Amino acid sequence: MRDYKHIETCVGNYIASHYSRAIEVGIGRNEVAARIVRDAGRLVRCTDVKALEIFSGLPFSRDDIFSPDLSLYDGVEVIYAIRPAIEMIPPLIELARRVNADLVVYHLGFESWENGGEIIDCGVLLHRYHVRSEPVKQG
Repeated sequence: MRDYKHIETCVGNYIASHYSRAIEVGIGRNEVAARIVRDAGRLVRCTDVKALEIFSGLPFSRDDIFSPDLSLYDGVEVIYAIRPAIEMIPPLIELARRVNADLVVYHLGFESWENGGEIIDCGVLLHRYHVRSEPVKQG
C-alpha cells in the first residue's frame, strides 16, 4: 500500500528536482508538497484565496488567481497546483503566460483541461499546461 501522502510527495519531489523557483497555488491545508519544495530551497511562496493560518515555516500570501497580484509571481519558474477545481485551470494558464512560468497541475481523478497539456509521469500523472518561453533571469 502506498503512503498516505504519495501524490503530494511525488509532486513535491518532481517540482524540487526540476525547478529552482516555485509557487504552489491553492495550498489549502495540505502542506506536504510545499514542505518538500521548501526543504530543497526552491519554494518562493504558497498562495490561497482564503486567509489561512499557514503551516510553520512556509511563506504564504493570500491571492485570488481570478484577479492575481502579478508581483507575487515575479521571477518564478513554475506555478503548480494540486487538485485545483477545473474552473481554475484557464486563469492558471493565463497567469503562467503573463509571468512566463511553467504551469504544472495534478488533477483530481481523470480530470484535465482541453487536450490535457504535456503529460509528465513522476509516479503520478502531472499535466504541464504552459511552458515558459525562456529561462527566468536570476539576480
